[in-house]
This record gives sequence, C-alpha cells and structure tokens, in this order.
Amino acid sequence: MAVVLGADGVSRNRWVVAELSPGTPITWHLVTGAAAVLKLADSLRAAAVALDVPIGLPASGQRRCDKEAYASIGARRSSVFMTPPRHVLEHDHYAAARAASPGLTAQAFALISRIRDVDAVLRAAGPSIHARVIECHPELSFKEMTGADLPRKKSAQGALLRMAALATTGLTDVRDAPEEAGWDDALDAMACAWTAQRLTEGKAQRLGGADVDELGVPMRIVT
Repeated sequence: MAVVLGADGVSRNRWVVAELSPGTPITWHLVTGAAAVLKLADSLRAAAVALDVPIGLPASGQRRCDKEAYASIGARRSSVFMTPPRHVLEHDHYAAARAASPGLTAQAFALISRIRDVDAVLRAAGPSIHARVIECHPELSFKEMTGADLPRKKSAQGALLRMAALATTGLTDVRDAPEEAGWDDALDAMACAWTAQRLTEGKAQRLGGADVDELGVPMRIVT
C-alpha cells in the first residue's frame, strides 16, 4: 500500500487532509490552499491525492460526470451540483456570477474561490499532475463503499453509518482530526483517502470517461 491523501475543504480555503500510510493509523493535517496540499503530497511522496472539489470546468452546459453522478447517487442526489462554467471564475460576487451563468446555485458559487485556487495550482503543475490528483465526491464514495443509500450525513444515523462503513475498511481515527474540521469534514476526507487508495490499487471507477475541458483538464469524478 502506497501513501495516499484525501482532502476536504473547511473554512477560509483550509483543507483537512487524511493521510493513509502503510502499517500506521491515519495521520491528520490542516493546511491552507491547494498549493499546500500538493506540497504536502510531494513531501510524503503520496501516490494519489483525492480532492473534494470540481476539477475541470465546462465552457458551457453541464459536465457528463456531474450528470452521471446525479443519476447514480440515489437518495443523496441533492449533494451533487452542476459545476459552473470556467468563465464564472472571473466573478467574486454572486449577482455578477449568476448574471454570467443563469441557474448558478448559491451552493456552487460558495466554492468558486476554492475551485479557482485548485484550478490555478493544478494547471501550473502541468498535465502529468492529473495522474495522481483526482476529483472525488465523498457521497459517491460512500455509496460505492456500502452499496446503499445512506441517510443524510448531518443526521445522527447518517454519521454513525458512515463511520461504520469506514471502519470496515480499517479507517477509524476520526477523533484525532484537527479541531477546525467538523466531524463531517473529517469523514469526507477519509472517504476521499479511501478513493485515492482504490486508485493506486486499480479498483477506482471513473465517471465522465475521458472528457477534458477546453484547457485539456480532465472532467471526471473518481470513486
């Protein structure tokens, strides 16, 4: 088993990162910005990094991977939003962004600064980065992990079932996550790490096929 990372966004462009290393418990990190996530990955020689953020942005319309995710996720489909087109990254205010892309949800706009940061960092790193840095949707990972439609993650039952699902894969150290991370952030980071591990083992599934955006960035969700 190689070192892998799973990262979920928390407040102020911070990321909670779950590190899986052979023969050791989960190690937790809290870093600021996408560049810091990649620096951490390089320092650990991580074989794969799964980020809970859209990677690869459409010029217009909807990404195939988002539509496939929405269709396959079942009861948790409300957790899937359509990734905004690339030109929306130019806007810092919701009204202007909504005018540029009618139908843009507040949920999608709330991630614009994080999407912009990840996009810039990955494009600066070059095309080869996409062999090991992937987009992950934790709810899809939990669906793949359990084969079931789980209750919403904010509910007590939903949280316990996700913890139990992670425990069956050997991931049980959520209590040591950084204080800044909510319990749901930590669970999502662990689910991302699980997906990153599946990528290194050749078990991962990819939604969106070989689609790329206008800049050649892959538009895929990995589970």
